[in-house]
Order: sequence, then structure tokens, then C-alpha cells
Amino acid sequence: MTRLRRGLAVLGLLAGMNAAPALAEVPITYLEGNKPVFTIDVPDFWYMRSGGDRVLNDPKHGEDRPVSRVIGLEPVDRDGVWMGFVVPDGVTTLEEAYEYLQYVGPSLLSDAEIAEAYSRRIGGQKAVVANGTGRRGGRTINFTATVIDLPGPHVAVAVAIVEPGADPGRVAQLNAVFDSFRVVR
Repeated sequence: MTRLRRGLAVLGLLAGMNAAPALAEVPITYLEGNKPVFTIDVPDFWYMRSGGDRVLNDPKHGEDRPVSRVIGLEPVDRDGVWMGFVVPDGVTTLEEAYEYLQYVGPSLLSDAEIAEAYSRRIGGQKAVVANGTGRRGGRTINFTATVIDLPGPHVAVAVAIVEPGADPGRVAQLNAVFDSFRVVR
């Protein structure tokens, strides 16, 4: 083995040759103003985008409604998987979050049908999860909408979308993001 290869193997840069691949997920902190709210770990080889406050128009009612900062996650190969997190302004309970999802849902997908809904804990916090199908861009997609109760009068809303043909291993990555969720106190 050449000196360069030995040096790279020691550094773990030759994953698959002589060293096991390293998991080096990147922690991201969601801020509300200047206050940290929660952190998640973004998988390697995923993009993270953030969008600031904006206004969406409700096509059903023709009303404008403000939408808080959204953190969007997507694999770099853009293979039909997307996940987003938001702490919506003025949404303080799980029930209000359900109404919020009904409002913003049409901007994410149409014809949503919930197959199952259940309660669980995410990052030690009470959460409600709904799995189902809908349509986006003329294609049927699977989605998971999750509402996580945060300390104080806040909730986090997360939506994950998986299109047909996406790498099945992406579901494990999406679950790992949820498993990494931690409230910042």
C-alpha cells in the first residue's frame, strides 16, 4: 500500500477499501428568532435548505396566511424524498397543528388520504404521526405528517414525502432524522 493510501485509510477517507465508513451526520438547530428550539441530525449527502417567513395563499378560501421558517432536507441525488420542519407562529397545541396541516397541506400535495394515525414520543416529547398517500406533480406519493409538542406554547411540524421509485433505504434515513430530534432547553 502506498504512503498516500495508508495515510488516507488512517484518516478514514478510503471507506470500503481498508476502513469502515464513518457516520458524520451534521446537527442543525432550528431557531425561532434568536432562540434555539430543537436540533436534528442531517444525514450525509443530503442538502439542507432554509426558507424564512413567507405568506402562502389558501387556494380553498383565497386567504393569505403567514408561514414560519421551514427547514427542508433532501438527498443530493434528489431521488424523490423530501422532509421539512417548521415551528408555526401562533400554533400552540396539537389540535391547532392539525388545523395548520390542513391549511398548508394543499401546497405540499393534493388528495391526501390518511391510512393510519398514532401517538408516540419523539425526542422525549409527545407526538402525533399520520401516514398516508396523496398526489404531487401528477404522481401518487406517500407522506408522513408529524406534530411534536414542544415545551411552552409551541409545536414542531414535520412532513416527509416519498415518491414511487425512491430508494427504500431513504426511509431508514428519514427515521434516523426523527430519532435525532432533541429539544433545546
